[in-house]
Amino acid sequence: MRAALDAIYRVSGLAAGFFLVGIAALSLAQVGGRLLGRATHSYDEFAGYCMAASSFLGLAWTLRCNEHIRLTLLLGRLQGQWRRVSELACLAVAAAITAYFAWSTVAMVWTSFELNDVSQGLVPVKLWIPQSAMALGLVILLLAFVDDLVAGISGRMLSYHAAQPGKGEAVAFER
Repeated sequence: MRAALDAIYRVSGLAAGFFLVGIAALSLAQVGGRLLGRATHSYDEFAGYCMAASSFLGLAWTLRCNEHIRLTLLLGRLQGQWRRVSELACLAVAAAITAYFAWSTVAMVWTSFELNDVSQGLVPVKLWIPQSAMALGLVILLLAFVDDLVAGISGRMLSYHAAQPGKGEAVAFER
């Protein structure tokens, strides 16, 4: 199970990187087209889709690598059981908020699919396609939060603690 979850997070992070490369390629093509006097229609629209996909698909991998901005002013001062309870409460709240956003985004994708909603640009794109990357990224982030919550409850090390050994946080929770 651990290997499968780690593979999901890694593939999601790689997909985010792929869409970043897509943004760069589309931007270069647009600049090159303008320099050559060619019309470059809808490149910015597709770059926007790539930006959304990259941002959302990279969320879980970023969490696992301890690269999200975390406000640990209070957590850093807590010790022992108080820190454990506070960290688990933060993970539970993050999972609940992410679940709400994932549910809403999946509902939005489904509605776009049912209505056959298309973009208003020169190239009509079925909106459920780029929206799916957002929904998938949020579902994978929810999975990562629940994964860490279960790890914390069972006394194992949290992923973002394990990613930064030597920072004083990389300790497993004690039951």
